[in-house]
Amino acid sequence: MNRALMPNLLTPQDLEPNWEWRDRLPAWGHTSVDFERRVDHDRLRRYRLARTRQSLQNSQAGSLLLFDVNNIRYVTATKIGEWERDKMCRFCLLTGDDSPYVWDFGSAAVHHQRYSDWLEPSHCLAGVVGMRGTIPPEFGLMQKYAKMIAQLIKDAGMADMPVGVDYAETAMFHALREEGINVVDGQQIMLAAREIKNWDEIQLLTQAAAMVDGVYHMIYEELKPGVRENDIVAMSNKLLYEMGSDDVEAINAISGERCNPHPHNFTDRLIRPGDQAFFDILQSYQGYRTCYYRTFNVGRATPSQNDAYVKAREWIDASIAMIKPGVTTDKVAEVWPTAESLGFPNEDAAFGLQFGHGLGLALHERPIISRAVSLDHPMEIQTGMVFALETYCPATDGYSAARIEEEVVVTETGCEVISLFPAEELPIANRY
Repeated sequence: MNRALMPNLLTPQDLEPNWEWRDRLPAWGHTSVDFERRVDHDRLRRYRLARTRQSLQNSQAGSLLLFDVNNIRYVTATKIGEWERDKMCRFCLLTGDDSPYVWDFGSAAVHHQRYSDWLEPSHCLAGVVGMRGTIPPEFGLMQKYAKMIAQLIKDAGMADMPVGVDYAETAMFHALREEGINVVDGQQIMLAAREIKNWDEIQLLTQAAAMVDGVYHMIYEELKPGVRENDIVAMSNKLLYEMGSDDVEAINAISGERCNPHPHNFTDRLIRPGDQAFFDILQSYQGYRTCYYRTFNVGRATPSQNDAYVKAREWIDASIAMIKPGVTTDKVAEVWPTAESLGFPNEDAAFGLQFGHGLGLALHERPIISRAVSLDHPMEIQTGMVFALETYCPATDGYSAARIEEEVVVTETGCEVISLFPAEELPIANRY
């Protein structure tokens, strides 16, 4: 059996991130080859489990019960498709010194037994609980699996310790309590594990960003009057899946008078001459996410639109300049304008406009950087974090706005930007 996820075979070396800070972060091709060392998936799996076990040991809990598919993938390296993301139909247990258990959707468990040789076959089990309530609690499945989980925890010698649960259906919490399980917040344990990326995770995040570089070049060529916001979304989806995306989570496409206030969506609005338009590409490659905004003008730009873009660029450059290990997130948030200066009543109303958030298997990981939370609750920036920084500036014309976002990898001495489509100046698509 492959040693990748056998806890008794994990070594201290598996916690090493194996960073190689040299001239520039490479964005390797997507296939495996014999002439370049690219992503080492066995090393990736061992690192993620070792990080989880270390985070668990640093907590008050003795076990983790996980329903969040991002956490399940991080611990077990299993994934059955994006359709299951919101179904709450899979779960995973990590307890004591045992290998992870994963309960999966019917035949998917058999597939893991056959093809996921880093897992113990006997720990790959078919199972389902509530599927967001569509299987009523009175059917007894939650009680059945709560008993099974409680017994496995007892067998592992962890019955006297709390169990960290990331999230679950309300009826599942009741079933666990009936089995005498003391539930604590497991999501914080998992986020602590996931916040530092190893070299392989950084490679996957860089590959994902490179895909979006290409999408923005396509948008730059296609953005013109007569094209609709949803046309850009459709073309972007097509190109991303052709390049190997496993999930286009969302694409924001906002143009013209819809730019201010930011609606965080797309419509069938027709692009018009002189529009300011911004886009956000949220997609994943092998599970690792992008969040990457760019703003364009169509044919021409007014002084007001240019001024908004210059300010948004200045604010994001100021925040990037702050990024290095040891700096705290409050210092980064302080370089951004206040909500009131942008016409919002308070920071809650402007949340997410001047913003930073970790990237990984989820769109929002640690650290979160915002004037709404970071000024009073700062976090320390550490080597190996990967996050997005985004700024927004409404134009003085009352309806246009500029939005820029850069993805950065924190190195030993600072950071490197991995979102490379040019954004130093306002791009004019199909200039008149």
